[in-house]
Amino acid sequence: MEIDILELSDRSAKFILSGTTAAFANGVRRAMLADVPTLAIDDVNIYNNTSVLYDEQLALRLGLIPLTSSLEDFVPQDKCTCEGAGCPACTVSLTLSAEAGEEEQVIVHSGDIVSSDPNVQPADKTIPIIDLRTGQKVVLEAIAHMGYGNEHAKWQAGVACGYKNMPVITIEGCDRCGICVNACPRNIIQLGEESAEVAKEDLLRCSLCRLCQDSCDIDAITVSADEKSFIFTMESDGSYTAQQLILNAVNTIKGKASEMQGILDTL
Repeated sequence: MEIDILELSDRSAKFILSGTTAAFANGVRRAMLADVPTLAIDDVNIYNNTSVLYDEQLALRLGLIPLTSSLEDFVPQDKCTCEGAGCPACTVSLTLSAEAGEEEQVIVHSGDIVSSDPNVQPADKTIPIIDLRTGQKVVLEAIAHMGYGNEHAKWQAGVACGYKNMPVITIEGCDRCGICVNACPRNIIQLGEESAEVAKEDLLRCSLCRLCQDSCDIDAITVSADEKSFIFTMESDGSYTAQQLILNAVNTIKGKASEMQGILDTL
């Protein structure tokens, strides 16, 4: 199996995964979406809320704010020795206290949340939470713990993870009529000196729609897919960097495989 990194930033990545099966590729996708645990607010103690937003709505908004997470510092509650009771190994406390003065309007953002752990912070500081008008205030404590995306979307670290097969475009016997150039919705086919051609860097943008193949009257174009090569695109919600999320997803699959091997060895 080979990995070719095309793009990599803190929040997103694009890479080619070759020499593997669709089952494994889909396993990586699902692991990034549902099996990598993250921190998210799950319990909220509201001490004062005189805003126009109901307590339940306020708690829901807080739960959907991504928090920076670490598998080295925290463990999921289902694996913690406290058995879900809540302890420093699986939970962290955050507070929010905001008030609008007599002649002002205050928009409370995620950056106003104060965490008891300096390593756990809102992934984005500018997420609006509530609009406080004159004299209104909000005082609360939020408890975040590790959970999985397959339990609730607020624990979903991957927000846009998908893949497609690597396109394979073969052009033989082309008469340079140019019909395929106009038919391609991605504008990746160009007329060369002897025939139509697709640049290697443009091949990744092919959507496998096969409109170029269908438009060719002499059947000079064949569009297929490499069943063992996949183009991945993914984004992180900020709880992990894109690189960390990919590695955590692969390690999760590895851990599950080892667990299954151990079960099979006992049979």
